Amino acid sequence: MTERARTAAPARGSRPTIRLLRFLLPHWRRLLPAALAAAGSELAAAALTATAAWLITRAAQQPPLAAVSVAIVAVRALALGRGTLRYADRLLGHDGVLRAVAGFRTRIYEALVPLAPAGTPAFRSGDLLTRLVDDVDAAQDLLLRVLIPVAAGCVVATGAGVTAALLLPQAGALLGLLLALAGVLVPGLVLAVSRRAGRAEKAARAELAAATLDLTRGAADLAAYGARDRAEGRARDASARIAALERSAALTTTSASAVVLLLQGGATVGVTWLALRAHAAGALPAVHLTVLAVLALVSFEALAPLPGAARRLVAVRASARRLADLLDTPPPVADPPVPLPLDTDEPLGVDITDLRVRHRADGPAALDGVSLRLPPGRRVALLGASGSGKSTLIAALMRFVPYEAGSIRVGGRELRDCSGADVRRVITGMTQDAHVFHTTIRANLLLARPDATDGDLREAARRARLLDWIESLAEGWDTFVGGDGATLSGGQRRRLLLARALLADPPVLVLDEPTEGLDPDTAAAVLADVLDATRGRTTLLVTHEQSGLAAADETVVLEGGRIRPVSLNSPATVAR
Repeated sequence: MTERARTAAPARGSRPTIRLLRFLLPHWRRLLPAALAAAGSELAAAALTATAAWLITRAAQQPPLAAVSVAIVAVRALALGRGTLRYADRLLGHDGVLRAVAGFRTRIYEALVPLAPAGTPAFRSGDLLTRLVDDVDAAQDLLLRVLIPVAAGCVVATGAGVTAALLLPQAGALLGLLLALAGVLVPGLVLAVSRRAGRAEKAARAELAAATLDLTRGAADLAAYGARDRAEGRARDASARIAALERSAALTTTSASAVVLLLQGGATVGVTWLALRAHAAGALPAVHLTVLAVLALVSFEALAPLPGAARRLVAVRASARRLADLLDTPPPVADPPVPLPLDTDEPLGVDITDLRVRHRADGPAALDGVSLRLPPGRRVALLGASGSGKSTLIAALMRFVPYEAGSIRVGGRELRDCSGADVRRVITGMTQDAHVFHTTIRANLLLARPDATDGDLREAARRARLLDWIESLAEGWDTFVGGDGATLSGGQRRRLLLARALLADPPVLVLDEPTEGLDPDTAAAVLADVLDATRGRTTLLVTHEQSGLAAADETVVLEGGRIRPVSLNSPATVAR
């Protein structure tokens, strides 16, 4: 984790919603003006109506123009200010919230990076998708649809109550009481009623997302095993539960809104009645009577969104709890308290000595006594049968799995003394679980190096033998490739990932089965191009293919948990 992420991350153990809020609070400099603009807009709306009522009533008394000139100017200013402040509220609020949510989404991705290669058995992929999308989006609801409306409602209710009390204390007391009921009691009841339903709805949505992902990505397997009907039944059941919960929540919110309307009507009638009595007794001018009646009517407008905000808060709390579960999942490899930096100014080498790795404490050793040396600038090809531990070795190099014995040193630093994020900036490339995103070819490549030029992209694609195909497409570099490269063949997908790894150009390049899915002739040609492109760069090339490796500086085989050298001209073969 970066230093910025460590300082910004909420403390564990606190309430999930508070943790979420603490993460978003560093953006208060952008969010505070939005909250002030929202409150100012609501105040301007209430003040505009009250001032207009005063002006009309006063004008009916036919006073000199000078007596109402200030009110005329105020009405114009408030009318213009209301629209301007509403626009500023939307602009500043969405700008600040989207920036905050983008940072928070990055934090979630950072938490997933060390978890994903080792697997996340506690989370299904569809559930993780829901957490990454819907639950993270709930952060913007917390700010835009909960905190800002609550702040604006409190400001308007306070201003209306104080103004009414100054004009007529009895009216101010009644209005304040009914405003408190509408702004505190009613949303509180909505919160209490919706709490259990909110958790159930989040769980149902996660189940629906998981079932949908199973149906889309595993359609062939489900059909082959005759399980498609059961999977569709689970999706239908989850959808039906969500619909029922949404109907119940909508009924709760609608009922609450109706209660607020009743309180608004009661406040208007009550305040008007008190004002009429005071006016009849000569204690209240007719102008103030009109202002009080109109003020009681409009002051509830700012409280109308609060029942919906209470319902939204329930959903936010459920999302915050689910995100906290994800953030609190310990990574398989913990960073040291004070990680040592990795010096990238000089070419880096890797020294692996007597490495032992177990996936389970009581299980057999996946790697037992592995020793391998990659001097700076040396290209080593690693061959091995399926299940020989090649992927485990790569995972240990990239700090995705811990090692119980032995040593891995990069640039003279022991890997245990470095943070996982720093290690993965230095040792990276193309792994088996590399993902192709549902965007353009250009955007997929730019993930490796956002500042890459068109020339850099073309060179990386040429080395991966992908350039001619890209330039033959109607949309060229702007062609969308679908989710996880759905519109690509297996070979095209691998070459796109290979081009991205070559474009990243890390100090230590790891290529895990870069030619999987290619025909033998193309695979041999691609391997030769890759080895030529990585000349002078520390490279670990993991492959089943023996042809095309003549340019490698060294070829070794992982066998029986140990490394042994091999001659490509020998009759020895590596089983797939």
